[in-house]
Amino acid sequence: MKKNSSILSKSILSIAIAGALSSVSFTNLIAEELDVIRVESTTIDDRFENKRNEASNIAVISGEKIDAAHTKNVQEMLQGIPGITTELQSGDSLKIHIRGIENQVYMGEKPGVAVVIDGVPVFERTGRVNLDMDNIESIKVIKGGASYLFGDDALSGAIIITTKRGAKHQGYTTGVEVGSFNYQKGLVRAGFASENANGHVQVSRRETDSYYDDAASRADYLNGKLQYYIDDSSDLTFGLERADRFKNSHGSVKGVTAAENDPRSTDINSYNDYTNHYEVDLAKYFLTYSKDYSENDNLMVNLYSFGDDTKFHSKPDRTDPTIYTYDNDYKQVQNGLKAEYRSSGKGLAWMAAVDLRENQYKNNVIYKIDYDPFGPAPVIPAGTPYSDDTTDESVQALYGEMKFQVSDPLVLTVNGRLDHIAYDYTSNLSALNLDKSFDVNSWRFGGNYALASNRDLYANISTGFRAPSVTQLFSGDISPTGSTDSNPNLKPEHAINKEIGFRTKIELFGASTDVDIAIFQIDRDDYIMKTSGQYGDYDGGANDMYDNIGGVQNRGLELAMKSVVSSKLSWLVAYTYLDARFTQYDNFNLGLGNPYGTTVASCGAMVDPTTENCVEHYDNTGNVVPRTSNHTVNLAVTYKPASNWTVTGEINSKSDYYADEINRIKMKGFSTFNLLANYDRKIGKNTWSFFARIDNVLDSRHYNTVRGTGDAKTVDSDADGIYDTYDGVYDAEDLSIVVNPGRSYTAGLSVTF
Repeated sequence: MKKNSSILSKSILSIAIAGALSSVSFTNLIAEELDVIRVESTTIDDRFENKRNEASNIAVISGEKIDAAHTKNVQEMLQGIPGITTELQSGDSLKIHIRGIENQVYMGEKPGVAVVIDGVPVFERTGRVNLDMDNIESIKVIKGGASYLFGDDALSGAIIITTKRGAKHQGYTTGVEVGSFNYQKGLVRAGFASENANGHVQVSRRETDSYYDDAASRADYLNGKLQYYIDDSSDLTFGLERADRFKNSHGSVKGVTAAENDPRSTDINSYNDYTNHYEVDLAKYFLTYSKDYSENDNLMVNLYSFGDDTKFHSKPDRTDPTIYTYDNDYKQVQNGLKAEYRSSGKGLAWMAAVDLRENQYKNNVIYKIDYDPFGPAPVIPAGTPYSDDTTDESVQALYGEMKFQVSDPLVLTVNGRLDHIAYDYTSNLSALNLDKSFDVNSWRFGGNYALASNRDLYANISTGFRAPSVTQLFSGDISPTGSTDSNPNLKPEHAINKEIGFRTKIELFGASTDVDIAIFQIDRDDYIMKTSGQYGDYDGGANDMYDNIGGVQNRGLELAMKSVVSSKLSWLVAYTYLDARFTQYDNFNLGLGNPYGTTVASCGAMVDPTTENCVEHYDNTGNVVPRTSNHTVNLAVTYKPASNWTVTGEINSKSDYYADEINRIKMKGFSTFNLLANYDRKIGKNTWSFFARIDNVLDSRHYNTVRGTGDAKTVDSDADGIYDTYDGVYDAEDLSIVVNPGRSYTAGLSVTF
């Protein structure tokens, strides 16, 4: 990879030099354009979208483009941005990853990406994010360590989403959609605009039976926004979103044979998801005040509350996987206040800000059934509490940014943030009380050098961090009968991102083409994982625990190109080369055989895996991070055959990837082709819009998600249709797989009047 990085660096430098030599107009245009510099960064309201002078790799998707794409989930939009991967199982909830960070985890952990909606930092119980695709004004992606703006968990970047706003939504809109697997959507929006205010209210419902058996989902949304102009220089915006969602997460199958023979996972007796039957109630409210004190000075204040009440079942019973052991009720409330003051000027621009959060997480789990534990212990009756605890989290942070125009072509950017994070954990069953606090600083230093009026060379080094969770700190205290010890000495994780990029406009095939190319390297040392491995088995010695013992390096190249060839033809390309490897992973314990059986000294000594178990030790240092492809490509071409028609074809391709951390099982890459047709016509004052979309036109049979960690039940010993025992071998039959649904259709009609 060092050789490849050297080649890529030389390529970037060659392009930059060629751009400089070919430039005809230089200092006059630059001096005029960069006379006044501005701070574009914000965590509140993304009103600033100018890439000029930006020291990091960013991408922006407009709401108009999102509406025209008619996608069911944000994955289908983010595929057009290099470096973005998403973990999608079923339905429209997903986990977003940037530059391969955290692709090795999948059990609800945080994704290493800050997701902010209307200034509200959103983290849901599942580690995933649910978005109303019909209520997005813009999506902005910041890549690289972004904790200097967003604080905790912005290890590899941030996704900033602004919901619909403004006078353009006045009038009435109604729409319906239908599609494969009994997909249905209905939407109604009403908006107004006056001299002093504008606003809208939107109600929608999406539901589907799903391709997968017993995986139906439903999402009801109520959205609204009211913007009031206090005077010519200030405004007040109130927004709300209520979401009532239901989802059966079923869709996984066990092993490649089942994936081939039962891709819809209809044999629920053989395999069922660990968690299922989600009922999610989300409530988001915010109030934003904006004041322009002059042409160059602005204050924004954001007050918000985000609530997540998630109920679900967990842990299929070992004798009957259709029955779940626990009822879970998880409630969280995130309350916060942010304020940002920015000032622009000749040669210097700055922002000073404060971020205050008071969050509370309540977790209540009871036995859903009469539970018969192993050994001589008595049966635990249904309704008995399993856990009942509350965690209060307080965040107090100061952050800021300064831009310096060192010379006409060169603008330097410096960011800094200081977070004080405090936890207070209380068990309502044992009166156990635990507390811990951290002080963490984050920063970015970068610059933008204008080679010409349309050529920029940018570079930065930035940091991201993640504070340890209460579970990681105090596992042994919270669950004293478990096999994981507490480690209150854990330190926050840190990531360092290094990036150099080049933005330009070139003539390609006779048309102006925007090009943005960047090379990057993210280093994570001493990140937190279990001493037995990420999901490794306890190996019979001393209890394992969470510790700062992991290391990962993610390197790569990202290329984004888009061009408008003519009024009828345009295209875009997003390409990612990624090499993500463990730099420190000394101990991974692969469990084989029955984990509840007798432990034998070595796997060579195991005679009967149905009653015995053993552990194989691996050093994964140097291994490729699972589920990261070296090459990812998205190509989209849009053609207007007539004034009212737009047709878009899109190809998505991924190269081979590993399913596991030990790099034993490699999955084949795949390509899909999507096709979209839009027809828009204005009749009088009304606008009629019709669309038809076909996803996976060629019916590619591949997997959405593949995970492998160890031996699993893949043997039906009594031929009753239930996998009830282990074969003592870890192979492709032990993988957890979500099969892609194949070709699917969606069509819809909307009217605005």
